[in-house]
Amino acid sequence: MTTFYNREAAVEYAKRWWDGQNPRFPTFEVDCTNFISQCLYAGGAPMRGMPNRGQGWWLTGPNEQWSYSWSVAHSLRWYLETSKRGLTATRVGTPGELSIGDVILYDFQGNGRVDHSTIVTSIQNGVPYVHAHTSNSENRLYSYTDSTAYTPQIQYFYFKISNVFQ
Repeated sequence: MTTFYNREAAVEYAKRWWDGQNPRFPTFEVDCTNFISQCLYAGGAPMRGMPNRGQGWWLTGPNEQWSYSWSVAHSLRWYLETSKRGLTATRVGTPGELSIGDVILYDFQGNGRVDHSTIVTSIQNGVPYVHAHTSNSENRLYSYTDSTAYTPQIQYFYFKISNVFQ
């Protein structure tokens, strides 16, 4: 079955819930990737891989189970880099290649371990601005240079979410 990614719906969801918790979903102390997954799902990204937590991208309910890629930034990175069906994406080299509804992941220490995830909710003069959870953020400059987590070693992972899912 072919489904389409509704970037506007993903962004609308991010703008609605950036500073709150949707009770239909679990809440985590470090909630950034759970929030991004909710946004992607609101945009029509299909779940797959249940019940293996280490495979696919999925959630069964607010108090039930979920895949690591649903809730852990580093796991979402590897899922997006390798998925060939369901939710898929292409890693691109620059922020200028992104559109609304795309995802940016952050390795603040530059040690190869992704720490944070955001969704692009606007593009201003060719520059992405993002929404996020954990340290709830609205329309924040994607570079995160104003964050206490920022270091000069930061590495960014830019993902263009596919417009069509198989």
